[in-house]
Amino acid sequence: MDDFEPRIIGFFCNWCTYAGADLAGTSRIQYPPNIRVIRLMCSGALDPVYVIKALLEGADGVLIGGCHPGDCHYQSGNYKARRRIAILQSILKQMGFEPERVWLRWISASEGRYFADTVTEMVAKLKELGPNPLKGVGAV
Repeated sequence: MDDFEPRIIGFFCNWCTYAGADLAGTSRIQYPPNIRVIRLMCSGALDPVYVIKALLEGADGVLIGGCHPGDCHYQSGNYKARRRIAILQSILKQMGFEPERVWLRWISASEGRYFADTVTEMVAKLKELGPNPLKGVGAV
């Protein structure tokens, strides 16, 4: 279990969290390389089915990043994302997944350090939880 390295899928808003991740990279702020990013135009555009699919296919965690409430480039997309993820957390619990495997964070374009800290914290939490329970059961 000591060599377990979590795989995280990140769904990031183009305008804020993706830009924050880019800032972390260009500023050479160190964070674990455990995350694979999928850029969305808005966190509100994320269909919860994609989060479930990522977990069913073996991802150990999913990080959803969007603009801070009130700062959405599409006015209310982040509020929509917050409602969807709240419902998704209860569905995941019923499916046997720990809700802590899915995080929703508001990270702006100027918060490269916060982005790096969030990824570092998530990797540590997922190491605590252990591998996705579906790993090795037909998952990739």
